[in-house]
Amino acid sequence: MMENTDAILSLLPTRLKDARRAKGLSLDAVAKLSGVSRSMVSQIERGESSPTISTLWNLTKALQVDFAGLLEDDQESRVEVLRSGDVPAIDNHGTGCSIRILSPPEQAGRHEVYDLRFNQDGVLDSLPHAQGAREHLTVIEGRLTVTSGDAIEQLFEGDTARYAADVPHKIHSDGSARAFLVVHGA
Repeated sequence: MMENTDAILSLLPTRLKDARRAKGLSLDAVAKLSGVSRSMVSQIERGESSPTISTLWNLTKALQVDFAGLLEDDQESRVEVLRSGDVPAIDNHGTGCSIRILSPPEQAGRHEVYDLRFNQDGVLDSLPHAQGAREHLTVIEGRLTVTSGDAIEQLFEGDTARYAADVPHKIHSDGSARAFLVVHGA
């Protein structure tokens, strides 16, 4: 869960104090709301006392802050890496086409990102997505033909096509090709 427990716990006093101040609450008010004595709240905020899980739970409830978020490392300063071999793939969709899923699973249906690789005569044939869905396809290598409903366009390396994905649509390669696909849900 946490890579450096001591570093995270050293941030706890400041995070609690910041949360209290953000709510405009005094030490007395937090003590009354949480059932934790005023002196204990003060000691915790000064880093002179480490709270028990129960005490911390009561404080986070009183301050209306996320318990786990209070203890997590600063999300904005972290870089999440998914190594190439660990990227999930869809192997049973399309013919002569491999699909690597680059977007986080919680974005499914809203904003999906894929790395597409086509063999000779590879095809990714898709049924309509949700009403209003659109796809943005950028060809990185090779040449692709995109069909969306009745519209057909040929794309070359570096080209980007934006098209409706709420109709039957297809991506076809004449030779080996690689593309970056972004799917926006409605």
